[in-house]
Amino acid sequence: MYPSFYRISRPPPAYRLSRPTSWFQDERRSRHVRASIYNDQVFQQEFFTDPSDPFSGSHELILNPIDANKDDYENPYKVSQETLEIPYEGQEEFHIRFDEDVTAPKPAEDVTADNFKAGWRLHLAFAALSVVTLMAAVDATSLSVALPIMSRLLNGTAIEAFWAGTSFLLTCTVFQPVIGSFSHIFGRKPVLYVVFVFFGVGSIVIAVAKNFTIILLGRSIQGIGGGGLIALTEIIVTDLIPLRLRGEWFSIIHTVYCVGTVLGPIVGGGFAQNVNWTWIFWINLPLLAFAAVLVFFFLQLNFKTTTFFDKLSRIDWIGTVIFIASTTGFLIPLSWGGTQYPWTSWRTLVPLIVSLAGLVGFVVYEEKVAKEPLIRMSIFKNRTSAVSFLGTFLHGVALYAILYYMPLYFEAVKGFSPIITGVAMFPQMFTVSPAAIASGVYSAVTGRYVEAIWLGWVFTCAGMGILILLREGTSTVAWIFINLVSGLGIGILFTVLSMAIQASTPNKDMGYAVTMFAFFRALGQTVGVAVGGVIFQNRMLVELQSYPLLADRAHEYARDSSSLAGTIKTMEDGLEKDQLKASYVKALMWVWIVMCALSGVGLLTSLFTKALPLDRALETDQGFAHQEVKNDEEMHKRGGD
Repeated sequence: MYPSFYRISRPPPAYRLSRPTSWFQDERRSRHVRASIYNDQVFQQEFFTDPSDPFSGSHELILNPIDANKDDYENPYKVSQETLEIPYEGQEEFHIRFDEDVTAPKPAEDVTADNFKAGWRLHLAFAALSVVTLMAAVDATSLSVALPIMSRLLNGTAIEAFWAGTSFLLTCTVFQPVIGSFSHIFGRKPVLYVVFVFFGVGSIVIAVAKNFTIILLGRSIQGIGGGGLIALTEIIVTDLIPLRLRGEWFSIIHTVYCVGTVLGPIVGGGFAQNVNWTWIFWINLPLLAFAAVLVFFFLQLNFKTTTFFDKLSRIDWIGTVIFIASTTGFLIPLSWGGTQYPWTSWRTLVPLIVSLAGLVGFVVYEEKVAKEPLIRMSIFKNRTSAVSFLGTFLHGVALYAILYYMPLYFEAVKGFSPIITGVAMFPQMFTVSPAAIASGVYSAVTGRYVEAIWLGWVFTCAGMGILILLREGTSTVAWIFINLVSGLGIGILFTVLSMAIQASTPNKDMGYAVTMFAFFRALGQTVGVAVGGVIFQNRMLVELQSYPLLADRAHEYARDSSSLAGTIKTMEDGLEKDQLKASYVKALMWVWIVMCALSGVGLLTSLFTKALPLDRALETDQGFAHQEVKNDEEMHKRGGD
């Protein structure tokens, strides 16, 4: 039954209603119906009908105020804005004619995988999301090759160069849950514009910088924007696409992310060596403008508006402060441990311990105190989501361990230039793209994801294991095929881990779940760099000390092993150069052994993943305003195909 909504000049005690049969046909055995009206404020009304004549008659009207501050589901009906003029014919009685234009519209047809239709507006909106994902991924890795050139031109120290590269990843990770939470309160589109501004302003600050202090500031600002772009892209896709089909669309986004991550060093090195390093960041502005135009015109989302102060009151201020402070306090010492300060230094240990205590306090506060928490802890309380979040973290660790430490093999051991090193990463990283697409299509076609997760971890574990076969004399054909295996595994996992999390999450928590998917992946990437660095430096020191020719300078070499890769290429052939290369190979071998073990943990825990159904109607409070569904003919055609 769809009640009528109308406006009256005053609340009469009673009036007579005439209504087509269809309006009351569901009420023949009922004593009352309900509707909502306007009379300067919102009311709930009850009509007590004569059961012997359910289609017309005298109806007593009882007016009760409706709380306009409550959410829709707490009120019986939404209020329509249509107006109906009511002729006044007496103090006690009104005669009302109900026309079809004042009846409440029937709800839109549920959008499912079967009737979902991706129109041209949705494709253009999705193109904008792909562009910003590419930008964020490129900028995350673009400085790895350009930093030595920037350091020379700006007289930067090794520590300054290190933080210029790390600050982006740090703020990108920390602010993702915050930005995701703000998008639930203020709306996806306004918050997306804000992160556009952060990313653009950060790019400009870096491009005009004359010293590394300003570059560090700009990278931190840009990282907030980059993290927001990644998190919001994940969230908005869940607003646009039914669950069953999301694997296909997420695979495209994740492919773009992987391509951008691999292209970053090539783009950065190309601009720094052949043009000017500032163009690494200037190039972001026209791309941002292009994406902003597409978002403005084509990403039209439904959103229930409230006052700005109401939105501010919903923010979990205490939880946000605790989370930012604790996560930052954890990631900073994790980043400088073993490079700027020893792992045994109080400067490393104290922040780690305090921040971990802060994170425990944050969880307790969110669970017990926060009215509208920054992170809904309920998303971690089922087995499938818990092991999938762990898998996402381990996936991030493996991905960035390869991205950061495999280039050391090509540069230090093989003697490749930075740009050729980027090309040498193609067999590994560009295998990720087709694997991600294949797993996404598999989940969409079959409605399953568990088998793909298992297969992905098998390939990742095996791929990390066979990397220990890499030696100085390994042929080109051999290292290409060795690198393919881990690329396949990492690519398969990109999409299906997200699908497992979404399948185990209620629709009302979906935005929070995909935000935490992006967060745990970014957290894993940060930890992967740190853990890989600890293993590599410690093993490098041991290997260097085992050679009498290198023992005296072992600590110096191990402390800055990245710069040492460039030094090795300039050395004349001889015993010292051979021993340095051998040290690199053995140190990297231990990185791959640990990554293989962590991938094994991912494989074992994935066995606890449940196969949950993906066939679920699209439900979101910020859905696509121009959503299309297939008509009967299109549905029949698909069935015939």
